[in-house]
Amino acid sequence: MMAAVIEAHGLQRHFGGRSSWFGRSSPVRAVDGIDLAIEEGETFAIVGESGCGKSTLARVLAGLMPASAGSVSFRGRDLTTLDPAERKRLRRDMQFVFQDPFSSLNPRMTAGALIGEPLAAHDIGDATGRRRKVAELMARVGLRPEHASRYPHEFSGGQRQRIGIARALATGPSVIVGDEPVSALDVSIQAQVINLLEELKTEFGLTLVVISHDLTVIHHMADRVAVMYLGQIVELAPVRELFASPRHPYTAALLAAIPMDGRMPAQPLEGDPPNPLSPPSGCRFHTRCPHAVAACSADAPALEATEDGGGNRAVACHRARELSLRGADGGGRPPATAAARRFELYRRAREVPVMTGREHRS
Repeated sequence: MMAAVIEAHGLQRHFGGRSSWFGRSSPVRAVDGIDLAIEEGETFAIVGESGCGKSTLARVLAGLMPASAGSVSFRGRDLTTLDPAERKRLRRDMQFVFQDPFSSLNPRMTAGALIGEPLAAHDIGDATGRRRKVAELMARVGLRPEHASRYPHEFSGGQRQRIGIARALATGPSVIVGDEPVSALDVSIQAQVINLLEELKTEFGLTLVVISHDLTVIHHMADRVAVMYLGQIVELAPVRELFASPRHPYTAALLAAIPMDGRMPAQPLEGDPPNPLSPPSGCRFHTRCPHAVAACSADAPALEATEDGGGNRAVACHRARELSLRGADGGGRPPATAAARRFELYRRAREVPVMTGREHRS
């Protein structure tokens, strides 16, 4: 086990639950009791259906949103106890790349100003040094430095996301958190941006935390995966082991829901997630689980290490030991989808071309 750069213990983030004339409302338990450790230098992915709390968890881990309870630490320092000055110094070492590359960029600022803003905010270098740094960053992420005077609307979706990545790199962080960093892009541009992130990770020794609902993307990027359902982690495993032999029925359902070369999902997940204002008792997945028994609705399973994981796999399921669940195609290989084949094609090139105005618009 490598050193943990980010650790969370009993982490919670609830919304609402305020008193009013009509009584006290129940809180939305977006993150509800998370324990995890993200190791130095790995790509750690958090996956799950929309509304499961993965984006909220990412923001709490990055310090963009306060926790309701529990603790989150960065390199051994509890984020909940830092004063504003300490939090600002820490911000240099942990940066965020947002999902929408258009709404996350100020339309009134040029690309150069956007990338240089973190340098000015943290008083890094003088004006000349900042301009030089901005040009270096733009070139490194595949943009033309002479386009620094252009505004966000003059770039395509992929180019705007490259601006966001360059801005995140400006302060020299060791951790970058990406909330669905490629979901707004078409598949060919997704592959280019994924290649870029992987190359930057190697070049700068980064730790990446990636949020996604696309398991094809995760298979290509991640070292370890945490699967979330209704505010809780239900399975944690290395990516190859997760795809080859899922231990939780929800993980197996997510893998089975990937359409293979146009075919319908083998085992579509039925029903909708329960109301987060009033989650089910016991295992929160039991209302949709085809393997549920009486104990599943009565007792909440703990996230416990599995015997086959060497201490690196964990699952929250009463029946994990007895179930034989179906993994991905070919024992852990990427799903045989058209998107997966295109990913592999672009990954083989291992090049990040300088983008021009002819780039596909997303």
